[in-house]
Amino acid sequence: MEPLCPNFDLLKSSSVPLFSHRLSSINRGISKRSSASFPCVSSYNRNCNPQASVKTEAPTQQQPTGHDLIKSLTKGFVGFAAAATALASVCSDSPAFAESLTVAFPVSRAQEVNTVQRTLVEAWGLIRETFVDPTFNHQDWDLKLQQTMVEMFPLKSADAAYGKIRGMLSTLGDPFTRIISPKEYQSFRIGSDGNLQGIGLFITVEPKTGHLVVLSCVEGSPAARAGIHDGDELIEINGQRLDGVDSEAAAQRLRGKAGTSVTVKLHRGNGSGSGSSIKEVKLPRELIRLSPISSTVIPHRTPDGRLTKTGYVKLSTFSQTAATEMKNTIHEMENLGVQSYILDLRNNPGGLVKVGLDVAKIWLDGNETLVNTVDRDGHMSPINMANGHALTHDPLVVLVNEGSASASEILAGALHDNGRAILVGHKTFGKGKIQSITELHDGSALFVTVAKYLSPALHDIDQVGITPDVQCTTEMLNSPKETLKGKSSVSSLEADSCIMVAEHELDIQESKGTAS
Repeated sequence: MEPLCPNFDLLKSSSVPLFSHRLSSINRGISKRSSASFPCVSSYNRNCNPQASVKTEAPTQQQPTGHDLIKSLTKGFVGFAAAATALASVCSDSPAFAESLTVAFPVSRAQEVNTVQRTLVEAWGLIRETFVDPTFNHQDWDLKLQQTMVEMFPLKSADAAYGKIRGMLSTLGDPFTRIISPKEYQSFRIGSDGNLQGIGLFITVEPKTGHLVVLSCVEGSPAARAGIHDGDELIEINGQRLDGVDSEAAAQRLRGKAGTSVTVKLHRGNGSGSGSSIKEVKLPRELIRLSPISSTVIPHRTPDGRLTKTGYVKLSTFSQTAATEMKNTIHEMENLGVQSYILDLRNNPGGLVKVGLDVAKIWLDGNETLVNTVDRDGHMSPINMANGHALTHDPLVVLVNEGSASASEILAGALHDNGRAILVGHKTFGKGKIQSITELHDGSALFVTVAKYLSPALHDIDQVGITPDVQCTTEMLNSPKETLKGKSSVSSLEADSCIMVAEHELDIQESKGTAS
C-alpha cells in the first residue's frame, strides 16, 4: 500500500466542515477560507500535484440544517459528483480530469466516521479506476459517491459508516467486490498462510441467489465431523441471521479461539424443492491446519495384468506454500517410480490465483497459454508460460466437482485445454472473475473484480463452470479393489468411483501410447 500524499491533511471548520478542492483560479461563493489539506486517494498517487491546494469554507450565514446541506450538495460545482472528479484530478494525469474546478463535501464531526469517509473515497476511487464493468452496473458512480457521503454524514459509529460503504458496493451487482474490516483482513491473511482457528468450513456467496453456501469442509475438522456437506446453505451463526452478510464477515464470526464453540444453522435441499431440512449444530473451534497437499501411491493393475503405481495428489487450497509443496510431492513420487497421476481438485474453493498458475507450470512445457484475462474495456490478454519445463510427462487425470472454484478452475482449464489432462467428475462451480486485493489506509481491504478470465481455449467459465470429459458418481462403492495392506487411506480411495473412472482413463491413455 503506497503512503498517502503528504501534501494534504484533514479539514476542520467552526461551522459544518467541508472538503474543498480548488484546482484553478475558479472560486465562487466562498466567503471565509483556511488552508488545509486532505489525504490523496492512494490509487492516484502517481502524479500528486504538490501545488494543489485544499480549502475549507465556512458560510457567513447561519449553520445549515441537514435538509439545506443535502440541497446545497446537489447543486452543480459543489456536488459530490464534482467533488469526486476533483479528487481524481488532483492526482491524475488523465485528460478526463483536465477541467479546473472547485468542489466541496462535508466532514463528519465523529472522528471514527471521518476516518471511514476517507476509506469511502479511497474505495470509490479504486472501483472507478479498476472495476471490470465500466458502466458500474448501469449507474452513475459519481452520483453514488454523493449519495453515500450524504447518508454517512450524520452517522456516529464506524460500523454504521462501513455499512454504507458495503451498501454502495452492493449496487455493483458483483458479490465478489467487497470491503472487509481490518480484523477480517487479518484473519483472511492468516487463512492464506495455511493456519486458522475455527471449524474448518469453506463458504462462498452463490452469485445467483446471494446466499452463503458451503463449498467444502477441511477433512477431519469439526464441520466435517458434524456431517456438514458442500451445498448446504448457511442461515444463522449464533442465532444471528446472515441476510446480506458477505463470506468474509461470516467467516470471521465462525472463527475464534480454540476451545470456544459456535452454533450454526444450515438449510439442506435436494435441488428439487422437496426433502429439504434445517439443521442446527454446536461446533467446537479448533486449530485448523490447512496443509494444501495430501498424497499417496495407489497400486494399479492394468488390463494386461501389470501392477503399476499411480500417484494420487489432493490439492485442498491454493495457499502460499501450495506450489512448492506440489513440486516436492511430484519429485518424491517420481523417485518412487510412479507412472501416472491423479490430481484431485474436488471441493477446492480456490485461493491465490498466482499459485494456481504456478501449479499449472509444474505440469506443462514450453510457452503454453495458462489463462486469458479480459479487462473492463474488453481487451483480452493471454498469460503465457516462458520456456517451461514440466516435472513429469506421465499421464494425468484431474478430478473436479461443483466445489472446484476459481483458481481450481483456472488450473483445470489450463491442463485440459493444453492437452495435458483428462477431466473426470462433475461440472465445476463457475467463478470466472479475478479480484485484486488492496489494503486501505485504515487496515481494511477492498476486493475488486478487475477482470474475467477465459480458459486457454477461450471458454467462458463464469456462472457456467467447466464440464468434465467424463462424468462419475460421488458414492463410495461396496467392492473395493486389491489394496496394499495397512493402507486404509488407499483402500478408501480405491473404493471412490471417481478414482476408478480416473484409473480407467489412465489405462486408455497408456494403451494409446499418449502421455497427455
